[in-house]
Amino acid sequence: MTQSPIFFKPVFKERIWGGTALRDVFGYDIPSETTGECWAISAHPKGPSTVANGPYKGKTLTELWDEHRELFGGVEGGRFPLLTKLLDVKEDTSIKVHPDDYYAGENEQGELGKTECWYIIDCKENAEIIYGHTARSKTELVTMINSGDWEGLLRRIKIKPGDFYYVPSGTIHALCKGTLVLETQQNSDATYRVCDYDRLELSGKPRELHFAKAINAATVPHVDGYIDESTESRKGITIKTFVQGEYFSVYKWDINGEAELSQDESFLICSVIEGSGSLTYGKETCPLKKGDHFILPYNMSDFTIKGTCTLIVSHM
Repeated sequence: MTQSPIFFKPVFKERIWGGTALRDVFGYDIPSETTGECWAISAHPKGPSTVANGPYKGKTLTELWDEHRELFGGVEGGRFPLLTKLLDVKEDTSIKVHPDDYYAGENEQGELGKTECWYIIDCKENAEIIYGHTARSKTELVTMINSGDWEGLLRRIKIKPGDFYYVPSGTIHALCKGTLVLETQQNSDATYRVCDYDRLELSGKPRELHFAKAINAATVPHVDGYIDESTESRKGITIKTFVQGEYFSVYKWDINGEAELSQDESFLICSVIEGSGSLTYGKETCPLKKGDHFILPYNMSDFTIKGTCTLIVSHM
């Protein structure tokens, strides 16, 4: 049976560093003026997204994974492997580190590790990220954190729209204020905060820090995530490959006109971050607009995207 695209309704998360860009830029109905995260394609227990169309409408991605593994090419594993988010970073996020699969498995009750990557959709002028550190040993890392020498410890990198950063587990990192990001990551919520500027939770309680776990999980000395970018253009489309890694591969599709495409993976996760168009498969056509997120399942026939739009696309 030929499959059709499966669109999802996202889940929104309020964060003390969030704002209103998810409404202002993408038109989403957000829960508050401090909405930091859109979990767009998610099968995480803390926020599974729901099918918005077709025969599976109303089911969560978790249910699809558990009950219809044929949609994903029969991929093995207890948990859907990836999580796609949009992040509205109005104020600096906490400085943190994520564990790898082994450390998460030992310490986080069945969570996966968390390697992630960022595509910078937009940011204010001179916006920055924190990416890595200068410590040469764990002892030096502890000393610099304890003395509050953040200026000496943290590597700050200026960013611009269209930049891509690969953030392997073990990387000390943060997104800084004025940034709108599409994040592709392992399906995990394991995070160890190193510093949070003495902020309080929305509930008024001090935000928890996780020094011991963060030090244990951190890669020391820092190693930059390896990316090997390449670009290929053909009729109607330019495909930029950002990363083809152990956990995910991520691409940008710039559609201008009409592009004929095929789905050769176990599944493709697609997010429309700019523009609009239509997707035609077999005799069916569905509209595409900025802010749409969908999966092209296994066994999907060849398809055509028409219009002027930009998609971020990922697979295992």
